[in-house]
Amino acid sequence: MSFDARIAELNLILPPAPKPVATYVPVAVLNNVAYVSGHGPLRPDKTMICGVVGADLTEAEGREAARTVGLAILATLRNSLGSLDKVVRLVKTLGMVNASADFPNHPAVINGFSDLMVEVFGETAGKGARSAVGMGSLPGNIAVEIEAIFEIRP
Repeated sequence: MSFDARIAELNLILPPAPKPVATYVPVAVLNNVAYVSGHGPLRPDKTMICGVVGADLTEAEGREAARTVGLAILATLRNSLGSLDKVVRLVKTLGMVNASADFPNHPAVINGFSDLMVEVFGETAGKGARSAVGMGSLPGNIAVEIEAIFEIRP
C-alpha cells in the first residue's frame, strides 16, 4: 500500500503545510535525504498547541502535541516531495519538549510523533534513530518542536 493511501486509510487530516516564519526552508533535499526543519504542533485550523509540559500540559497532552507535529511534518513532506510515496524511511528524529524543570518523561512525549510514523510508514520504515530532550522554552511557547531526516527516492 502506498503511504499516501495509508494516510487516507487511517483517516488522518494533515494541516496545511506550514510556511517558514524566518530565514530557512521547510525541507532541504540533498541526494536521497530530506532534512525537515523544526516543526511545531500545527493544527488543521492553523493554531498551535502551546504550553509547558509538566506545568500547563499533562504528559498525555504533550504526546498529542508531538503527534500533531508529526501530521505537520507529513504535510510538509508531501507538499515538498509531491507524494509521501517518495519516502523510503525515517532516519533520525530530534524531539524537543517545552518542559518544566522537573518533568522527566521527554521520550514518552516524543512517542506521539514516533508512534504516528510507525502507523504511517510501518515498523521498519517508520522507526529511526531518535533523541528526545527537554527545553527551557520553545518559540511562541509551543509545546513540542521536532525536526527529522528521511531517506527518499530520487
